[in-house]
Parts: sequence; structure tokens; C-alpha cells
Amino acid sequence: MKYDLRFPLIVAALLAVGLLTVSTAALSPRASDGILTKQLIGVALAAVPLALLWWAGRDRIYAFAPWLFGFALLLQASTFVIGRDVNGQQNWIVIGPVQFQPLELLKLALILMLALTLRAGYTGLRTYLMALAVFLPALGLVVVQDFGGALVLAAIFGVMLLAARIPWWHALLALLLVGAAVPTVLYPHLEPYQQKRLTIFLDPYQDPRGAGYQVIQSTIAVGSGGIQGKGYKQGSQSHNGFLPEAHTDFAFSTWAEEQGLIGGLAVLLLYGALFWGLASMAGDSPRLQDQVLFAGVLGQLGFQVLENIGAALGVLPLTGITLPLISYGLSSLLSTLATLGVAYVVYRDRFEGSI
Repeated sequence: MKYDLRFPLIVAALLAVGLLTVSTAALSPRASDGILTKQLIGVALAAVPLALLWWAGRDRIYAFAPWLFGFALLLQASTFVIGRDVNGQQNWIVIGPVQFQPLELLKLALILMLALTLRAGYTGLRTYLMALAVFLPALGLVVVQDFGGALVLAAIFGVMLLAARIPWWHALLALLLVGAAVPTVLYPHLEPYQQKRLTIFLDPYQDPRGAGYQVIQSTIAVGSGGIQGKGYKQGSQSHNGFLPEAHTDFAFSTWAEEQGLIGGLAVLLLYGALFWGLASMAGDSPRLQDQVLFAGVLGQLGFQVLENIGAALGVLPLTGITLPLISYGLSSLLSTLATLGVAYVVYRDRFEGSI
């Protein structure tokens, strides 16, 4: 059998959790009108790119990767000129009633382009130079406007290099250098509000009505859910407007308040099954190029899940990263489903093709 039906069933289960979460978050006075309808439209629209990917197959997808990457870079660069401010970030493109975030397309394009670039695995200094030539333009266009998005791109880059079998001591050295550079080089150059947002989770009660408000309300929502939760559409934190961004940044908090510890663990198990499926796909694929691609998908989604849920629980900084397949947002939803679709098709064709 070329493909495993359990994988799309896990994705469908996570989508169902997302739709339930959005439907209850829609009751919040902070939520925009019609978010559930828009999310359902997004699920329906995803059928188009998924059908195209299914038809295209592995080789056509890889052949199109450089064009997609160039187009994604161009779209991201255009936000500096025609970008619109949405939720405090001027990295959205708005055309009539449609608004989308080019970063979501850039994530997928970067994974595909790096998979091509690292197809031969580690071959010395040339490997790093070629990979950086792909990664740095993407990072440079994103980090200025979206620090959280830049972190996701960095996670993709790091995991894919590891999958390309670079020497372990190179990875350790890079990790040490990054760890030293963040507090000494990067952090001092951030704006004061950005610095506070990155550190407030350590003690949110130092500014309970300002920078710490979101973290406090999120942990209250999660804690108030108890073991079994308050029940579907019974969450008081989100419905009374105490929990900001209950349908996006704090979708997990909304879910955990109503479904409790049991529901929260169920979501973690679903994500664990999804990640195990991606890892199994990589292990079953004979080509290193495909293994690197699966690692990139796993790196992106794994980092987003870790950061989003960690921020909701108050143990990691709040960076505005969405929870894949659960948070509201058409750009994120379509991109995530397309990325998983690419992985599924590449796995289907793992013994075929020439690229």
C-alpha cells in the first residue's frame, strides 16, 4: 500500500478540534463576525491545492519548488510596500475582502527549496553556503516584521540541516553560538515592548494589566477547566471577553477551559500521532531528499505546537505563533494543509520519479 489512511484521519480529527474551538471562541465579544463560516470556507478551499498536489506528484512538486520560492520571496518583500497592518503587524496583503499572510506560503516554499538544496546531504562547507543562500533572504524579509515567524523559519532550517546529516559537533557549536548571541546581540536591539513581551511570562504579575494580562488570563482559563472541563460553549474566560485572541493565539486555552485536562491531553496525543506519522514517513523513504523534506515539515509544525501551547500555559514567551489546524486563520489553515499534502504525496511517490 502506497499510503496510510491513518494520516489523513489524524489531520481530520485535529481539524474537527479546530472547528469546535473556533465555534465556541466565536461567542467572545472580542471575536470578529463570521469566523466559523470563514474557517469552514477555508477547509473547503483547501480541496483545490490538495487536488493539484495529488495530480502533480512528487517530481512536479520538486520541479516547481524554485518558482514557488521566488514567488513567495517576492510576495513577502511586497509587504514592505503594500502590506496592511493586521493585529499590529504590517505583513499582510489585503485584496478586497481577502487578506492573507505571505509568510505562510514562504514556510512551505522554504521547506521544498531546502530539500532540493540539501538532497546530497552534508558535503562540507559548500552545504552550509548553499543552504544559507536559500535561508538568509527568507529570514531577512521576515525577521524585521515578525519575530515569531522568523523563529519558525529558523526551526525549519535547523531541523533540515540535522536531517541532512551534518556533523553533530557542528550542530552543538551552532546552538551554543545562537544561545550566546540572543541575549547579547539580538535582545538589546529589540524595542522595549518587544523585550517585555519575550520576558513577561517569567513573572506576568509584574504588569498584570499590561504585558502580563494575556498570559494571566490564559493560565486562568486553562486552570479553571480542571480535569473534565466546563463543557462545550461553557467557557467563561473566552465568552466574557477576558481571554484575548481566544480563536487564534490562545485557541488551546479556549479548548482546555471547556474540555479540561482530558481534552488537552487528547489534543497532545493527536499531535503526537501526527508527528509520529511524519517521522515514520521519513524512515520509510529511501531518498535523503525526501527525508529532509519530512524533517522540515516536522520542524515547522512541531515548533509551532510547542511554542503556542507553551505560551498558553505560561512557560514560554508569547510570540503570536498559531496552533496548526486548530487556530483560526485561512492563511495558516491553507498553508498547513498544503504542507501536509506535499508530505503525503511525496510519501506516496517515494519509490517513483527521478528528482
